[in-house]
Amino acid sequence: MKKIVTLSGVLCVIASMSFAKLSGDEEKRLREASTVVNELRSAPDQGIPQDLWNKAQCVVVIPSMKKAAFVVGGEYGSGVMSCRTAGDWSAPVFMQLAKGSVGFQIGAQETDLVLLIMNRRGLEKLLSDKVSLGADASIAAGPVGRTASAATDAQLSAEILSYSRSQGLFAGINLSGGTLKPDKEANVRAYGSNVAVRDIAVGVDHPALAPAAPFLSSLRQSSTAAPAN
Repeated sequence: MKKIVTLSGVLCVIASMSFAKLSGDEEKRLREASTVVNELRSAPDQGIPQDLWNKAQCVVVIPSMKKAAFVVGGEYGSGVMSCRTAGDWSAPVFMQLAKGSVGFQIGAQETDLVLLIMNRRGLEKLLSDKVSLGADASIAAGPVGRTASAATDAQLSAEILSYSRSQGLFAGINLSGGTLKPDKEANVRAYGSNVAVRDIAVGVDHPALAPAAPFLSSLRQSSTAAPAN
């Protein structure tokens, strides 16, 4: 019996070592995403309106997109997404964004992107294999400032609102034509192959991920009201 128990313990250790092995790049994503959220929320007059932030079902942060790091013929960024679940935020889902270079010139060497997923319909689309922004899911450049009173009908009805930050300033940005999808390899490293991305995002599964603690703390501190249904 003792040998059986010992073998069982070894197998559990091996299983636990098969995931939560994030790369340095993925840990960096989480650190930088936390910084983006903190800096974004520290300047409400110049960033995302608080009322829109409070209504968002999920937040996607894609930090430090650099022109030097873009793939040939297009641009590419990696980030994380967390969603509101029963009064808290979900463990982060690793995400990827790709977009053709034509018509997508932000004009800065380094750009942070923040996407607000405004309703459950938008979330369900994002959790599919991949989503074409503007085609599969409606997206609009988000309004900036303390309130959303200046938002247009298109912005208020969009499933996703998009923002960019360059040199410390936030502005709405049109990402139509881009492709957003879960980063399968990073999510497997983080949570294992048996954990569904959807279960993480909607709070069915609550995996612990120590490097995500600062990012989730930033989201909690930035929320002052419950989201709208």
